[in-house]
Amino acid sequence: MTTPKMPEPYGDVLKRRAQIVRDLRDIVPGEGVVDATNEMRAFETDGLTAYRQLPLVVVLPQTVQQVSRVLKYCHKNNIRVVPRGSGTSLSGGALPLQDAVLLVMSRFNKVLDIDYPNRVAVVQPGVTNLGVTDAVAGEGFYYAPDPSSQIACSIGGNVAENAGGVHCLKYGLTTNNVLGLQLVLITGEVIRLGGRHLDSCGYDILGLMTGSEGLLGVVTEITVRILQKPETARAMLIGFPSNEEAGQCVADIIGAGIIPGGIEMMDRLSIKAAEDFVHAGYPLDVEALLIVELDGPEAEVDFLIERVGEIAGKNGATMSRVSTSEEERQTFWAGRKAAFPAVGRISPDYYCMDGTIPRKKLPEVLAGMRDLSEKYGLAVANVFHAGDGNLHPLILYDANKPGELERAEDFGNDILRLCVEVGGVLTGEHGVGVEKRDLMPAMFNQNDLDQQIRIKCAFDDLHLLNPGKVFPELRRCAEMGRMHISRGQMPFPDIPRF
Repeated sequence: MTTPKMPEPYGDVLKRRAQIVRDLRDIVPGEGVVDATNEMRAFETDGLTAYRQLPLVVVLPQTVQQVSRVLKYCHKNNIRVVPRGSGTSLSGGALPLQDAVLLVMSRFNKVLDIDYPNRVAVVQPGVTNLGVTDAVAGEGFYYAPDPSSQIACSIGGNVAENAGGVHCLKYGLTTNNVLGLQLVLITGEVIRLGGRHLDSCGYDILGLMTGSEGLLGVVTEITVRILQKPETARAMLIGFPSNEEAGQCVADIIGAGIIPGGIEMMDRLSIKAAEDFVHAGYPLDVEALLIVELDGPEAEVDFLIERVGEIAGKNGATMSRVSTSEEERQTFWAGRKAAFPAVGRISPDYYCMDGTIPRKKLPEVLAGMRDLSEKYGLAVANVFHAGDGNLHPLILYDANKPGELERAEDFGNDILRLCVEVGGVLTGEHGVGVEKRDLMPAMFNQNDLDQQIRIKCAFDDLHLLNPGKVFPELRRCAEMGRMHISRGQMPFPDIPRF
């Protein structure tokens, strides 16, 4: 791949690299600055494994003051910064740039306070998602958003991408469970948004920051809502002879006024992969499987299980099984949460997409994906949050075969265009990053994009924070000139593929 000519300040930054490293070591001493090539390779990619790029230098701060000084230094010296959490991003949001400092927040890994009377926990951004639940489980509490990567993904990354999970249908996404943030701006200023209270006056900047993908500031502290575990929780496995019938069942359950703790759907390919990997007891003779969890008082759960069973029967369900113990319920979910690595066992590579659609459009979109699979000659395994219409099709390909990665990307782009055409959006929880950046005009017109860029300018006038992400065409704040990005080709360091 030909590397495009790099405009200033790219060349200037590379010339100043040695001095920049020395200056950063003064701010973050000890092992907090990594500049050796072999040591930086651990950070050269993220969950979107089609690309890799070494950063200018890696900085791992431990205090808010260090983060503030690093950002203030970079702003003063016109140096780009890419914030990073655990690196589990599936949209390329944490991909490094060759002329940018990679600011890794993994050392911010402490639970600072647990306030049970107010039902909140105050944590640093490097704490894992599951780590929050583990910290409060002893008192019968938990943190509701639970992405499949919860054992590894960080709360800071969850805030950046507005992550969801299998239980977001009833309990909401990250934005519905974050009450406060401490944030460092690119100028080094430290601000607080929200707190332990349930509502705030003034503009909802907290909501703006959740899902901002590292473009507006660096989060250093998060106050999250914790919930008491429900009295009863039981999961149902329901099998169907077609994806369309399963999709219609999902729409009918919600249409009946039933809001389960979660509704997940898997197709035949993902069912078999997960069952072979986890042995969760999934049926192998169905085309589609729903996992429906009901929680609450025992009498309510028993009633809802009966109602869901009736709705499933009317939609052609061929099997139904209800968990009889907490261990069995967890086993049902273990298969679903291991679906991504399970699919990795049956294909050399897979490309994970993330679009969201109105629930009633599930049958139409599933049929459309089947047609696209035939068009591109690539298999697709469907496993997704059916209850809120958040699709995660996994496109199977072999990167060693010339042209297959490009075909998989085109296939994925067509899936996302289909999502937008039926009234959906480009992303539900993975973010835009670099993956969906060039598709933004499919959803937003130029006026829409310009208004979003004005918000970016209000927080980051020099466009130093996580550049090259989200916006396909970036207007400079001062002169409103254009910096065009097309088909993954950035005018500053190109990100080579594997």
